Amino acid sequence: MNEFVLARVLHVLGVVLWIGGVAMVTTVLIPAMAQMRSPAERREFFQRVESRFAPQARLTTLLVGVSGFYMVHILGAWDRFTQPSYWWMHAMVLIWLLFSVMLFVIEPRVLRRQVTDTAVQDAEERFVRMRRMHRIMLALSLITVAGAVAGSHGWMP
Repeated sequence: MNEFVLARVLHVLGVVLWIGGVAMVTTVLIPAMAQMRSPAERREFFQRVESRFAPQARLTTLLVGVSGFYMVHILGAWDRFTQPSYWWMHAMVLIWLLFSVMLFVIEPRVLRRQVTDTAVQDAEERFVRMRRMHRIMLALSLITVAGAVAGSHGWMP
């Protein structure tokens, strides 16, 4: 197996684990949290799950970024970023950047501190915002994945 094929395999596996995890959190865990009685119960559950999922999400996001950069470099495909028909490449980079900033900067430096210092009313508002943000990010991610699969197989609108 040559290096490019290995990079593509790692890239796809990373995306499956990363976006699949986002889907699980968005469609299963957050709705389950909404059923919990108190913000404290929600916070404890989320922190338990997040402490296990965050390292996987960071690793897979990093793997996707490195393998994606490598493939673009090997293919000499930098010019695709100047062509609107390759919109999905722009979307992949944007989604990757948003998640990377969230996972490596905002979550460890800002959100962890805020979660422990939050009043009950603020906790409810924060939960609603978190649910909305997860839904938006999942929708954008799935559109990007669909566009990338279609575009990489020759379908250009």
